[in-house]
Amino acid sequence: MSFTRADVDIIRREPGFSGFYRLDILTLRHRLFAGGWGPELRRELFVRPDAVCVLPYDPWQDTVVLQEQMRVGAVDKSNNPWMIEVVAGLIEPGESPEQVAHREADEEAGLTLLELIPITRYFPSPGGSDERVHLYCALVDSRGAGGLHGLEHEGEDIRVSVWPREQALLAVEQGRIDNAASIIALQWLGLHGERLRAGAGAQP
Repeated sequence: MSFTRADVDIIRREPGFSGFYRLDILTLRHRLFAGGWGPELRRELFVRPDAVCVLPYDPWQDTVVLQEQMRVGAVDKSNNPWMIEVVAGLIEPGESPEQVAHREADEEAGLTLLELIPITRYFPSPGGSDERVHLYCALVDSRGAGGLHGLEHEGEDIRVSVWPREQALLAVEQGRIDNAASIIALQWLGLHGERLRAGAGAQP
């Protein structure tokens, strides 16, 4: 048995909070695997724009460009809320995921993306959020990358650094890199890095 969106009945949708993000309160029911409809459920839904995350990879130097910034979601549960991450940003109205990838790479890391390679799309926390992530790897020239970046008017304070691919993979294994998009992208690169290097051709 397979279900579709038609098998979820949203009875009420009420506003809970609206700020930089939004919280909706849903009363709903859904069909059951055993047949029939389940009971009414009350669920809070964190509503936010879809996100784009990009792992910049230099196949000629076999390096990745990663960044560090403070993340409020880690403040209560980590001794170090400055997270090591890939480039990331939210999709604004009228933008495509590809446009966001190029914009954020420039704003957050000072990088020009030479080729954008889709990895996957996924829901990071579908139990309570409607966000979907568009995940990419991007070929870049990492020579000269690094330093402090970000938009001052958005309060961004981002430190960018270049890592050997194997060192970044080790950081995932050791738990130093502990956010989903970065883990997924680096594990994908661990599987496909040699293929990307073989097909990159001469360095531009």
